[in-house]
Amino acid sequence: MKANHLLLASAAFLLLAGPARAEWSSCLSGLRHTAAGAGVSQQTIASATDGLEPNDAVSFMDKQPEFTTPVWDYVAGLVDEERVEEGQAMLHKYGQALHAAESRYGVDPATVVAVWGVESDFGKSFGKRPVVQSLATLACEAPRRNDYWRKEFVAALKILDGGDIRAEEFMGSWAGAFGHTQFMPSTFLGTAVDLDGDGRRNIASSAADSLGSTANFLRKSGWRSGEHWGFEVRLPESYSGPTGRGHKQPMSFWESRGISRLDGGGLGGGSAGLMLPAGRNGPAFLVTKNFDAIYAYNAAESYALAICVLSDRLRGRPGIQTPWPTDDPGLSRAERRELQGLLVRAGYDVGDADGVIGTKTKEAIADYQGRVGLPRNGRASLKVLKALRGG
Repeated sequence: MKANHLLLASAAFLLLAGPARAEWSSCLSGLRHTAAGAGVSQQTIASATDGLEPNDAVSFMDKQPEFTTPVWDYVAGLVDEERVEEGQAMLHKYGQALHAAESRYGVDPATVVAVWGVESDFGKSFGKRPVVQSLATLACEAPRRNDYWRKEFVAALKILDGGDIRAEEFMGSWAGAFGHTQFMPSTFLGTAVDLDGDGRRNIASSAADSLGSTANFLRKSGWRSGEHWGFEVRLPESYSGPTGRGHKQPMSFWESRGISRLDGGGLGGGSAGLMLPAGRNGPAFLVTKNFDAIYAYNAAESYALAICVLSDRLRGRPGIQTPWPTDDPGLSRAERRELQGLLVRAGYDVGDADGVIGTKTKEAIADYQGRVGLPRNGRASLKVLKALRGG
């Protein structure tokens, strides 16, 4: 009976897998045809796609932290003392390349290094998935934006065909972003530069090329040299005026409505939009066109804010001063590692205590929260950490 059951199960699997495999093969064939029509050589197409199988990229589509995480958690994990100290070291180490990038593209070093820190932790976290495989998977199996993923797939093959990036180093995120500053392939083709002068635009192995390419991207996205991204402001208690980063007005407009800098000073010149990332009870910011240029890198306000605040910290300025509207703040990476270590001591399997809050850690947190009477949401927060410290 066991052998019969195994045969039946195998037959059922093949019946289910057959149509899916046929659809994959048909889609991949179409992608190859499109790439050839775009001028990619047959040698590159064959090398990149022969035997290619789908990966798990689709499962990450609705889990991007900048859209699913409270803004105070998101910023706390990206702008911490570790990243500030390392970023300041990078400013010194790559000073020559950053100066060259600023001279050519007009973007200050602190902003470029802040993008680098948020995108890949200064080159330590590129992503481990083959870019071509991820983009083929998304082009064929994603529930939406398939045309976009097809375009990026073809762009990825063009990069390989051009020789700027070698196949073995063409690794990235689930969405196909790669390199020190995580460019999508089409962004690379239109924006990447050879800042180190070796004849290749290689953001996978050259930090200098990555920094120059990022500065070029921001310039093309509307960066205004010499203008700041914005600053934190104080709202009058009765404020009920317009909000939104897209609602740009002269600074005099905001001053007439009782808005001031945190120190009570004037707002200066230029124009800005009023951004309230956590509502009227949280920090408020007046943001300029340069904030919008950073937002163009990844269309999420929490993402752009983290980069802007990190850039200020790299300049020696303070971070966000107004408390977030929560009684349970987010954790730095050091605190997240401590939390994971304490969970391990409490008997949970969370994998490596690396500060990355993955599925195992979330499940362990949720179970622990249930045990100690906290809301069972799996969130790595100060209340959970304090409970673990005292347990």
